Amino acid sequence: MAQTAQSIGASTVTLAGSSSKHPLNPSHPIVDIKVPSTAAREAVDKAVANSAGESVRVLKLEEYKQAAETLAEAFREDESSWYFLDTPDRQHWTREQKWELHVKIFEYIAYAHLLKGLVLSSGPNYDCVACWMPPGENMDDTLTLLRSGMWRLNYQLSPEGKTRFFSEFLPLLNDTKLQVLGPEVNDDSWYLVYIGTRSTGRGKGYARKVIEHVSRQADAEGRVCYLESSHAVNRIIYGKMGFELQKNIYLQRAKKHVELDIMVRQPRVDEKVMGGV
Repeated sequence: MAQTAQSIGASTVTLAGSSSKHPLNPSHPIVDIKVPSTAAREAVDKAVANSAGESVRVLKLEEYKQAAETLAEAFREDESSWYFLDTPDRQHWTREQKWELHVKIFEYIAYAHLLKGLVLSSGPNYDCVACWMPPGENMDDTLTLLRSGMWRLNYQLSPEGKTRFFSEFLPLLNDTKLQVLGPEVNDDSWYLVYIGTRSTGRGKGYARKVIEHVSRQADAEGRVCYLESSHAVNRIIYGKMGFELQKNIYLQRAKKHVELDIMVRQPRVDEKVMGGV
């Protein structure tokens, strides 16, 4: 999910490309290991190449803990992140116990995106981190789930937490993205799954840098960018970067429903190029 102003300082435990029959859910079979599509790998390779000389850095696998620390801090007070932890059957847990799992979840997410997606950072101390999933890619394959540690959530979340995560959250995100974009565009879009900025790095333009690093490439390739946001104030911030609000969805198993904004950025056509045609 995407947070900027308040939580960038971006999304919740948003698993890009997740299907409603997610392989983490023991009630469904484990999917086969998938080979990354050529288009998806090419998209990531271009994004990596485009980072040369910029103040945006493409993170490596060994940096997953630093990336997770930034995201965990950015989502420290985010309702969508705590939706799976603050459950009636975990009332006996201390805030410290929940925080430890909160951090672990982001470690799993960061690692999975480093394996199959693109993780960018801006700022001198991992001040802002963005997890992107490139066109045609997801992290539902068995090897990624095992290597990232995502499979552990089936045992670390409480029964209610698992229901919220596997039976409500993942199907809702997957179905909504498909509904909003349509099958063809859905498979050909850039998905900003998470973005977060440390409190000390806010207001310095770091979030804009890690978003525009990919959105410029998406423009050149004619691709859509998609995100979910759990802070209404971010509508303005993302709006300035070309994202438009499409609809709102709600997580409804808690007493207080959690609202998520669905935002889409259409590719922009370079007027200079068009003028020369």
